[in-house]
Amino acid sequence: MTVLDDCCDETTIHPDLIVHARPDLPGEAETLRLAELFKALADPTRVRMVAALMHTELCVDDLAELLGMTQSAVSHQLRLLRHLHLVQFRKEGKHSFYRLDDDHVRDLFQRSRDHLNC
Repeated sequence: MTVLDDCCDETTIHPDLIVHARPDLPGEAETLRLAELFKALADPTRVRMVAALMHTELCVDDLAELLGMTQSAVSHQLRLLRHLHLVQFRKEGKHSFYRLDDDHVRDLFQRSRDHLNC
C-alpha cells in the first residue's frame, strides 16, 4: 500500500462535511498549547508521574523513591508538568507535595488508558 492509496482519484471538496468539522478546529494558540500538552504526556517518565499522582499527592522524595529517579530529575519533570498546569503543589515545611491539577487531567489520563484497553 502506498501513501497515494489513501487518496481519492480526483479532487472533490465536500462542503457539507467541512461545515461540521470547522467549528471544532482549534485556533493557532490553542493548537500550540494542545501540542505542548500531548508532547509532555509523550514522555514515559512523565506518564508514570501522572499515574502515581492519580489517587494521592506525593512529595518529590516519594516520587523519586517510587520511580527510581533522583530528586533533581523528578523536580525537573515536575517543573514542566507544573508549567503546563498538569500538576500543582503545596508546601508543608521543607516538603512540596504534588497532586494532579484538576479532574480534567485525571479524566484525560484515565480515558487514554481506557482507550488503550478497548
